[in-house]
Amino acid sequence: MASHMYRTAPLKIRDWAPEDRPREKLLQKGAAALTDAELLAVLIGSGTRNTSVVVLAQHILKTNGNSLQELAKRSVQELQRFRGIGAAKAIAIVCAMELTRRRTDEPFRKKELVNSSSKAYKLLQPNLTDKSIEEFWILLLNRANYLIKKIKVSSGGTSRTIVDAKFLFRLVLDHQAVSIILAHNHPSGNTAPSTADIALTNSLDKAGKLLDIAVLDHIIFTDRNYFSFSDEGLL
Repeated sequence: MASHMYRTAPLKIRDWAPEDRPREKLLQKGAAALTDAELLAVLIGSGTRNTSVVVLAQHILKTNGNSLQELAKRSVQELQRFRGIGAAKAIAIVCAMELTRRRTDEPFRKKELVNSSSKAYKLLQPNLTDKSIEEFWILLLNRANYLIKKIKVSSGGTSRTIVDAKFLFRLVLDHQAVSIILAHNHPSGNTAPSTADIALTNSLDKAGKLLDIAVLDHIIFTDRNYFSFSDEGLL
């Protein structure tokens, strides 16, 4: 009795197991888990009627000696010679290669250690000096008190700015910071904290403790000097 073999047809991306699809794999395991072809496939977005986007990406890489350096030399016009790569996809690839090149060329930036109110003041001077309205900023710090990022949370009138605690702590959690320094300016030039400033600081400090996020200080800015809640024993 003759045996029968099942015919196998090329699978399209939508037929793959979810954990094998490039975008889903990236979300589940991170970009580092993807092969070069899978990363390129995410950039390209879609294949052709008869070719999956991953196979198309593999073909492009193979044609370029499986070398990202060689791929980075290709122009938009050269990339468009591949069936399934139009102008928009070719431009996306060229831009991704250029970003990689610029990242390599970018000089190493020394991490800023924020271990005093004066350091926090200096870091935010470019952002909070010569402002005619109040702005509220935060410094996000890692476990060793090195700066992760500084972010403007809100801006308001000449005497008050509203701060959304949920939005503020969402930013902190998104950047995986473990401590923060609050800061806002007083366009009036008066460094003394208002009753509202004190109440807000206490409220954010309590909320931070619930999330295991330390509020290290609250700096009130003027163009000439500052007031530190921490230095004055208020935090």
